[in-house]
Amino acid sequence: MDDLREYINSIDGPSEKQRMESVLRYVKETFPQLKAEIKWNQPMFTDHGTFIIGFSVAKTHIAVAPETAAIKHFEQEIRKAGYSRTKGLFRIRWADEVDHELLRKIIAFNIEDKKDMAKFWR
Repeated sequence: MDDLREYINSIDGPSEKQRMESVLRYVKETFPQLKAEIKWNQPMFTDHGTFIIGFSVAKTHIAVAPETAAIKHFEQEIRKAGYSRTKGLFRIRWADEVDHELLRKIIAFNIEDKKDMAKFWR
C-alpha cells in the first residue's frame, strides 16, 4: 500500500479516505501479484505491464474503471449490485456496500482475458 499512500492521504474526507483505502487494500491482498501504481493521478493495478483496473474518487462515489470489455461482461451483476455505470466505469456511491465478490470476479476476468496482452490498454 506504500505505493498508493500519497494518493490515499490526498483524499479529503476521513470516511472517504478510509473507504478508498479499504477497497485498495482488498485488491492488493486478494491479488498480491498485481502491481499497485499511480498513473494519470489515480490508483490502478497492472499485471505484466497491462492495465487491470483503476479507481478514482469523486464527490459522491468511487469510480471503478476495469475497461469496457469487463463492464460489458459483468453488466447484469453491476446493475444487480445497484451501481450506475458508463461504457468504461461503474460507480460505488459512498453510502453503497462494496460488492467485494463482484470486484474479485471483474479483476480475475481481466487478468485471464489479458494474460497474453502486451499492450497497456485493450
